[in-house]
Amino acid sequence: MAKTLITCDCLGSQSIDAAALAQATGLDVRPPCSALCTSQIDRAAKALSGESGEDVVLCCTQESRRFEDLAEDLGLAFPALLDLRDRAGWSADPAPKLAKMSALAAEALLPAPMGRMMDVTSHGACLVLGAPEDALPAADQLSDFLAVTVLLDSGAEIPDAPGYDVITGTLRRATGALGAFDIAIDALQTVEPGGRTPTLTAPKDGARSQCDVIVDLRRAPPLFPAHEKREGYLRADPGRPAAVSAAVLAASHLVGTFEKPLYIRADPLLCAHSRAGQTGCTRCLDLCPTGAITPDGDHVTIDPLICAGCGACSSACPSGAVSYDAPPVDLTLRRVQTLASAYLEAGGVAPRLLVHDAHGAEMIRLAARHGRGLPADVIPMELPVIGAFGHAEALAARAAGFAAVTLLPGPGADRDALAAQTALASAMTGGIDILDTPDPDALSDALYAAEPPAPSHAPVRPMGSRRQVARQAARALNPEGGTLPLPTGAPYGAVLVDTDACTLCLSCVSLCPSGALLDNPDLPQLRFQEDACLQCGLCATICPEDAITLDPRMNLDPSALSQEVLNEEEPFACVECGTLFGVKSTIDRITDKLRDHAMFDGDKLRMIQMCDDCRVNAQYHSAGNPLAGRERPRPRTTDDYLSKRRDH
Repeated sequence: MAKTLITCDCLGSQSIDAAALAQATGLDVRPPCSALCTSQIDRAAKALSGESGEDVVLCCTQESRRFEDLAEDLGLAFPALLDLRDRAGWSADPAPKLAKMSALAAEALLPAPMGRMMDVTSHGACLVLGAPEDALPAADQLSDFLAVTVLLDSGAEIPDAPGYDVITGTLRRATGALGAFDIAIDALQTVEPGGRTPTLTAPKDGARSQCDVIVDLRRAPPLFPAHEKREGYLRADPGRPAAVSAAVLAASHLVGTFEKPLYIRADPLLCAHSRAGQTGCTRCLDLCPTGAITPDGDHVTIDPLICAGCGACSSACPSGAVSYDAPPVDLTLRRVQTLASAYLEAGGVAPRLLVHDAHGAEMIRLAARHGRGLPADVIPMELPVIGAFGHAEALAARAAGFAAVTLLPGPGADRDALAAQTALASAMTGGIDILDTPDPDALSDALYAAEPPAPSHAPVRPMGSRRQVARQAARALNPEGGTLPLPTGAPYGAVLVDTDACTLCLSCVSLCPSGALLDNPDLPQLRFQEDACLQCGLCATICPEDAITLDPRMNLDPSALSQEVLNEEEPFACVECGTLFGVKSTIDRITDKLRDHAMFDGDKLRMIQMCDDCRVNAQYHSAGNPLAGRERPRPRTTDDYLSKRRDH
C-alpha cells in the first residue's frame, strides 16, 4: 500500500503541486489543505483513522503538539511529520521546489530503528558544594525534594538543626554521573548529635561516599571536563541568582528512573589502541570532551553514563571499533543516498547538502519565516549531533550525487574535530566546507552567494563499513586513480620501511592490529596490504631499529588491495639438513660476533647455523649435555631373580 502524504499550503503561503509530487515520489499525495492544523484538522483525523493510518505523513511540524493530541484522542500512535514549508516552500529562490520536496519526502519515509536505552535510577541523594552563604540557602530549597548533604570548607560555622546533613572537609575527587557519583573527601568531619552546639568528629582523610546529584555553587573550576554535558552535575555561578535558581529547580526534578540513550556501539576486537603494552591509536581518547573513554588493556572502554553522544569518536575511529548508534551510521548513509537519488530522479541537477543539528534547524526556520530561506538546490539534513557526520559520510554524500556538502555546527559542536574531518574529506574531493555562523540571514546569504556547482561524476552508492565507504567514494570521485596525500593523523596510508635498517625481526607483524603487516611462513619477508593499514603507529613504536615511518595517503589503485613485499632477504640453509630458516645476513652477523667468544668454541658455534630440530638433536648428543640425565638402570629380569636365588 502506497504511503499517503497530507500536505498543506499554510494559508496559501507556499505552492505545492500535489499531482507532480505524487508522480515524482510514487506516493499518494492528497490535494493540499490550507489550514490543516485548525479548520481542516478533520482531514488529518480521517487520514490517521483510515486503514493506512500508520502510513500517513502529515506535512507540518510547527503544530506537532496539536497533532500529537489528536492522535492521543483517537487512541493512535504519534503520526510521522514532515516539514516541507520551512525547508523548501518558504524560499525566495524562484527555481522549482519539486525535486527538493521529493527528496525530503523520500527521506522521511525511511524506516528508523528504535534507539537503545539504559535505565538510570536516582534516589535523590544530593551533594551541595559552596560557601555557606551560597550552599545553605540552596540546600534549604532542595531539602523538601531531595536528601541533601552540604559540604562546607573545614572550619566553617555549622548551622543549628538545618533539616539536612552538613559536613566539612575538602573534596578530593568526584567521578561518575547522574545516579552514580563517587566522591572522595579529605579532612571529613561530620556532626555528632547531642549537645547545645554542633560538635564535629575527628577529621578523616580519604572518606568515600556516593550520591545521585551534585549542585556545585563554588567559585572554582568545574569538577568535570565539558561539565555542561555531565548529567546530574549542576553548576552555577553564585553571583548570578537566576542561574542558581535554575540549577536548584533542575536538581529538584532529578529523582526517579530515567532513560539514557546508548549513543555508541563498541567492538573491542577491532580496537587498535594498544598491543603488548605499546600504545597505538589514541584518536577517540584525544577527542572525547567528557572523559567517557578510557584505556582498558589493548582496547578502550566507554562509560555510557558519562558519554554525552557528541559522535566525534565515531567519526575519527579508523577501524570501526567505535561507531555512533543514535542513529546508526548505516542509517545516516542511507539518508544521504536517498536524498541525493530522489532529488536527481525528480529532475534536479547538482544538489547541495546542508548538514545541521537542532540549532541549525531553528536557524532554517527563522531564515524561512523572516528572511530568504534556503535556495532550491540546498537540501537540509538534520542530525542529533553534527559531530557524527565525519569524512566517510561527507565522501558518501559527494559520491551519491551531491555537488557540495556544507556543515552547519551548533553551539555545542566540537569545531576542531569537525575541521579535522572536513580537511580529511577535502583532501580526497572538493566541495566540502563548514559554515560557522549563528545568524540565519548570514546563513541564507552565504548559500545564495555560493556559485552553483556542476555535477562531476555519475552517482554511486558505496556500501560496507565507514572505511570501505570512504575508499569506494574516493575512487568514484577520482576516476583517474593515483595516490592522494592526506593530512597528518589520517587513518589511511602506507608503511615505509628502511630496508638497510630493517632486520626482519617481524616485531611489527606480531603487533599489527589490522593485519596490514604480514610475514611469509616460507621466506624471510615483510609484506604489507595498504587498504588494511589504520596508521595507528604501533609498528613504528615497536620497531627496535626505528626502520618504520608512516605515510598518510589514499592509494586509489588496485595495488592497495593486494599484498606487496616491503623487505626480504636470502634465507639461511641449515648446515645439517639444509632446511631454510632465519635470515642469512642475521645468522652470518651473529656467527661473526661470537666466533672468538669462549662459550662458543668448537661445535657450539656451529649450532647457531642449525635449524631448531637439528640444534636440539646436536645439543642432546653433545658431550656434557646439561639435558642428559644419569644412565638409566637396567631393567631386572627373571634371570636376575633366579641368579640371586641360586647364589643363596
